[in-house]
Amino acid sequence: MSKKPKKFGKKVKTFSEKIFKILSKNPNKPFNYKQIAAILELDDTKSRNEIIKDLKVLAAQKLIIESEPGKYLVKASSQKYYEGTIDMTSRKTAYFVCDELEHDVFVPFVNLNHALDGDTVKAYVYDRRSSRKPEAEVLEILERHKEEFVGVIDIQKNFGFVTTANAKMYTDIFVPKNKLGDAQHGDVVLVKLEDWPAKADSPFGSVIKVLGKPGEHNTEIHAILAEYGLPYDFPIEVEAFANKIDTSITKEEIAKRRDMREVLTFTIDPKDAKDFDDALSFQVLENGNYEIGVHIADVSHYVKEGTILDDEAYNRATSVYLVDRVVPMLPEVLSNFACSLRPNEEKYTFSAVFELTPKAEVLNQWFGRTVIYSDQRFAYEEAQSIIETKSDLIPAEVSLTGTAYHAPKPIVEATLKLDELAKILRRKRMAAGAISFDKVEVKFNLNEAAEPVGVFFKISKDANHLIEEFMLLANRKVAEFIGKQKKTFVYRIHDEPNEDKLINLQTVISKFGYTINMKSKQDISKSLNNLLNEVNGKKEQNLVDTLTIRSMSKAVYSTENIGHYGLAFDFYSHFTSPIRRYPDVMAHRLLQHYLDGGKSVNQEDYEAKCAHSSDMEALAAQAERDSVKYMQVKYMQDHKDQEFLGVISGVTEWGIYVEIIENKCEGMVRIREIKEDYYVFDEKQYALVGQVSKALLQLGDEVYVKVKNADLVKKQLDFHFIRRNE
Repeated sequence: MSKKPKKFGKKVKTFSEKIFKILSKNPNKPFNYKQIAAILELDDTKSRNEIIKDLKVLAAQKLIIESEPGKYLVKASSQKYYEGTIDMTSRKTAYFVCDELEHDVFVPFVNLNHALDGDTVKAYVYDRRSSRKPEAEVLEILERHKEEFVGVIDIQKNFGFVTTANAKMYTDIFVPKNKLGDAQHGDVVLVKLEDWPAKADSPFGSVIKVLGKPGEHNTEIHAILAEYGLPYDFPIEVEAFANKIDTSITKEEIAKRRDMREVLTFTIDPKDAKDFDDALSFQVLENGNYEIGVHIADVSHYVKEGTILDDEAYNRATSVYLVDRVVPMLPEVLSNFACSLRPNEEKYTFSAVFELTPKAEVLNQWFGRTVIYSDQRFAYEEAQSIIETKSDLIPAEVSLTGTAYHAPKPIVEATLKLDELAKILRRKRMAAGAISFDKVEVKFNLNEAAEPVGVFFKISKDANHLIEEFMLLANRKVAEFIGKQKKTFVYRIHDEPNEDKLINLQTVISKFGYTINMKSKQDISKSLNNLLNEVNGKKEQNLVDTLTIRSMSKAVYSTENIGHYGLAFDFYSHFTSPIRRYPDVMAHRLLQHYLDGGKSVNQEDYEAKCAHSSDMEALAAQAERDSVKYMQVKYMQDHKDQEFLGVISGVTEWGIYVEIIENKCEGMVRIREIKEDYYVFDEKQYALVGQVSKALLQLGDEVYVKVKNADLVKKQLDFHFIRRNE
């Protein structure tokens, strides 16, 4: 159990630490004992005498100096002021994170001074004499990371309190009677932080939106979006602007573009996709090589810089894919209609056209605006059927129409040849040190009320890899084309893995008998690939995949190109999904600007846009994870009486995390719930050790569990421990 922070001046008799803090906050300013006692709000003789004594002790230790009789100060030179952010844990402990400091610094709860998770603060760092480990105290909150919170409101006679489900939010929010709005007792609300008086235990806020009753599907989905400040609807004026855009295909515009309507072109997308970002064209050239066009929706033709539509797209920066819906970056009239490369419709595209040899070597490339006509829309399953059977017959069970049909012969031949070339490109990439992450995605079968009735796993197959390889080729070649001109561009970069994280990964995977060779960059990527290959299909796959991804650096957008470690590319950008990603829209605009002979654009401006896009992408990913967790909890609610076989996916001092093998749902078994022995956490072994039996519960062990509690609001599962799987 974590110890509660010591409250100074109650159990502890000395005031030294408090005195030192007061003097440190005011360097070079002398204080006498009366002034210090007044700040500490102490007026009894005993405490004053204690202060006098402690001042003399601190001076003797040369931590402070007596500048004149009875007056003491700290020299400014010994003061350590820093700016940084607060990182709260779910256990109500906090750390001060600052680039100037080698390590994160612990902040005792009493020193937070109303700072919340993610806030930018000014703090000072001091050495604790007892432990010699530095600690920090927040002096000033420079910027709140977030001012809007989602929670359940508890309404009393004259006020209300909002309790959030956010584990890192350590306080509830007080709402005065006149700021309750239409909220009813027990509603899920969005509340805005307005003030936090110095003496108040809780901040003051006002209800700005009622989201509904807890546990209701729409309420919880809207709560996830509101929690991350993600919009749901488009403002009326943006919708109106989008609806007025001329989306017709005109002769004048076609004349300005390369006309590729006669070339065989088709799309391959998920079954339920509505926005088709990309299409592939294929033709055999007279010299026996292949011309392959990667055609991308020409979003920047419709979304012009400086318009309210562009501002909205930039602010959103990405579409958010929740389990039961998509929150698009662009209004539907563009995302699903005008820009979407729908079958049997002429569309404006921005293309990368390549001449490839039968060995998949790129001989020539061309970039520019085009017009295309898509001859066919395939689902991944349909294209996969062609690749696996080498036949043109699409069976009813995978067909988009639900009935069997024969695919046109030229498209079948093109699909098979593209698959062949994609496999060569993939092999080359792997040989160069790319890492193959085919992480299993959890998907849900939903009924009409959007409730989960089943779980299935999405696994990447050859058809997915086919599209992936040609998108990677286009992204790489566009980035290379501009990068070699040394002009400002939006790159997708990915740094090498952090060594400490790799060592941690090695510690965990060694429990399963795997190792990582850390001699060189090549050896690391090779052994990571071998690892991912070895765990494929095994019970520990999901755990190892997850931990391996966590050991990697995060891919981000930047104008500073450092290459992409995971893909083993020196140049890489995002060019192929402008309907759902704003950086791709920027890449299109910049590419056209440079094709027109434009000068290099301002790097600082674009770096700021890159940082915003990376931040929004991270928020969207969190919201998506939360929606999956919510669905998992909802699904498990209906399976409370069932025993499940799971794998221990995490071990902590308060219990074990168990991931159910058949549906990847993860929950917690508290240590006190395991009745077969008295277990204690052993940090070195990363395991729970039975004090009587000496038996271990460690990562990868199989155990049977049952649902104890499924909390939809907190998106948490608690399990009963049934037994080990012997």
